[in-house]
Formats: sequence, C-alpha cells, structure tokens
Amino acid sequence: MGRWICYICFRVADSLMMLLVLALSCNPSTAAIDSPSAPPVKPSYSFGRTFLGLDKCNACIGTSICKKFFKEEIRFDTWLSSHLKLPPSYLLSYSGNYTDDAKSWRMVDITRLTSKYQHDRADKRICTSLLKTKTCSLERALRSTQRFQKWLQAKRLTPDLVQGLSSPMLRCPSQRLLDRIVRRYAEVPDAGSIYMDHLTDGDKLRLLYTLSVNSHPILLQIFPDVEGWPFPRYLGSCGRLVVSASTRPLRDFFGAAPEVAADLALQLLAVLRSMGTNDLNYFFYFTHVDAGTFGVFSNGHLFIRDASTLGIIDKEEGSQLIDDQQEYKDIFSCLTVDCQSAFVSCNSIGEKHSLVMVCQELLPKLLKGKFLQPVQEKIDSFLQHCADGLADDQGVSGAVAKLAELLKPLRSCDSRFAYRYPDCKYSDKY
Repeated sequence: MGRWICYICFRVADSLMMLLVLALSCNPSTAAIDSPSAPPVKPSYSFGRTFLGLDKCNACIGTSICKKFFKEEIRFDTWLSSHLKLPPSYLLSYSGNYTDDAKSWRMVDITRLTSKYQHDRADKRICTSLLKTKTCSLERALRSTQRFQKWLQAKRLTPDLVQGLSSPMLRCPSQRLLDRIVRRYAEVPDAGSIYMDHLTDGDKLRLLYTLSVNSHPILLQIFPDVEGWPFPRYLGSCGRLVVSASTRPLRDFFGAAPEVAADLALQLLAVLRSMGTNDLNYFFYFTHVDAGTFGVFSNGHLFIRDASTLGIIDKEEGSQLIDDQQEYKDIFSCLTVDCQSAFVSCNSIGEKHSLVMVCQELLPKLLKGKFLQPVQEKIDSFLQHCADGLADDQGVSGAVAKLAELLKPLRSCDSRFAYRYPDCKYSDKY
C-alpha cells in the first residue's frame, strides 16, 4: 500500500512540474530572458534577374559588381527610404549610391548601354535571324555564329575578329589597341597578358557582346581616370547595367554664371586637345556630341561622361583594316544600329573633326550672352569661325586657341572650383 501511495505522489509531482514549465514558456517576460527576440525585418530591394539583365548572360556586359547589388551596397537614389523600390526598368540611366563600409556613401551612375526597348529588339533579332524563332537562348544562338567560333579558337584579339562591328572605337583598329583591350579587360581576373588564355568562353562572349553594343565601359577600363584620362571611374557591371562614378551632364550648366561657363569651356577645349595629343599616340575623335556627352564632377572637374561615340586612330601603328574590309557585316554588326549604316573612312578624320562639332553643338549654348561687349562679340566670332569648319586643321585650331586666350581671364579662383583651388592662387597656369 505504501508503494502505491509513493507512486501516486511521484505522478502528481511530475504533472505539477509539467504545468510549471508550460506556464513559464507562455509568459512573455520569462521567455524574453531565455531567448533573444527576433531582429526586425529589414526592408530590401527585390532584385530580379530580369531587371539587372542577368537572365541574358552571357549575352551581357559582366557580373563583377553583382554582389554589391544583392548586398545592398549599391542602392538607387531612394536608399534612405523605408520602402526600397526598384525604379522603372525602361529608363536608360539611374542615380545611385555606393559604399564599401555601409557607413559612407558616394554617388554613382547606373546605366544601360542602350535602352531596354533597343535591347529587347536586338534580342528578338538574334533569335529570328539565327534560329528563326521568336524566343531562344541568346547565348546558344550567338555561340553558333561564325564570328564567335573564330573568337573561341583565337589566342589573340586581332583586327579581323572585330571587323564590321559598329563601335566607332573599332572602325580603325590597331593591334596595339586590341592588345590593350584584352590586357585591361576588368570583368575577368587581371592576367596582364595580351593573349586571351585567361578568358573563358563566357568571358569572350561578354567582351564581344559589349564591343558590339556599346564600347563605353571598355574605354573606361582601358583608359582609366587614375592614369589621367578624362573618363569617370569604372566600378563594374552586373548583367546589362554598368556602374561608374557620378557626374552631372553639361546641359545642367548651360545657365551657369559667366565665370563657371568660362571655366567649363576652357576645360572642354583642354580635353579635346589631350584627346588629340597624348603620350600614347592615340588620336580620339567624336562621331557625335550632345549635351550629355560631357559631365562635371562635384569638384567642378569636367570629364567625358559618354564615351560611346569616341573613335580611336593609332598614330603609332595606324589602322590594320582597310576601309573595304570594314564593310563585313553579321548579327554582331546590327545589335544596336541599322545594318545598312555606312562607316566613316579612317582617312577622312582630321584634327578639326571634334572641335567643329563642339563649336557647333555645345560651346554656343554654354557661352551665349554670358559676357559684356565687346568680349561677347569676339567670343561669338571665334565660335562661328570654328563652327563653319571652312578652314583647314590649323585655321580651326588657331581660332580655338584665340578663344581660349580670351576666356582665361574670365574665370575666377574660388572654392566653387575645388579641382584647382587653392592651387590657382599660387600658379600662373590659371
């Protein structure tokens, strides 16, 4: 009988202990002591592969900066908002913010090489031209082309591999320029070699695709700002988006104060001069300029914002393609332009080529009506002489040199021009 009483006591004690445990687990204050509370949900971008263009790779630009997008170390201009929403995908460019430490942020430009509409149209053209279908695997279609098969077999990027591509940079190619592209291609681990052994098949397709669509990111990579070239810094690519240092387009300064306009005009002329004469003996020329071609950093320094219309002639080696060879066309020649568009002859480009365009399209909008007479009249006269382009290279260069001399005393030296202040106080250069 005693054993049964003890057994019942033990069962009662077990039941009481179980009830105590359940009570403690249901008490919020007690539970908080035993386990930490769950962290609040962090608002986050819902990045889709389609928005970035990753669903098109390797018919894309690159993947070097994708991690920063997904880690939210690159954010669009609403990064302080509690509701992080992606901007519309049809825009050509976006203002963004970039960080390396999640504390300090800097402005960047996030751009597409061409509009989403043009990208989609080009994708359809690839499928219908090569596989006769409305949709397809872009990579599989492009891999089957004769041009890419030659790229796969090539040890070195040679002029015949880029002939017929629409990029102005490649209309007059030299072997020295093509070696520089391979050696400095930033979407792969740096091998420092002119041979393409370090490029995978996918790397080669991305490089070919980029050169076919828009050579802007390639120019930023092979002529970096840290070496003194007037381009914004290339930070990387993800899918079909390119990230670079931020600049305000020159159009934002058409209404600027006279001293600011004079300073920007002088910088613009200096950039064109450096593009024609530099230590590497490359001659850069524009096939088109507009109010978005040039940009200005926050420190007042002017750079080439859009390099897509820049052509290059190698003054040291010359072109290794004659003009009739450039007429070769295939699907890579037609991704963003009409296949029937004519090439500009390499021999028809002179030193005044870019100067005349800038005098016609940009400098009048920047300098018109900014100064008192008779200074304004002289400025207008030199601009008209340059814009007419009737004189030879020396005549146009002479008019531009006189314009520069007229503008120099019209700019000021103060903190608005941080790129040269306070140096301008102690130098005759300014």
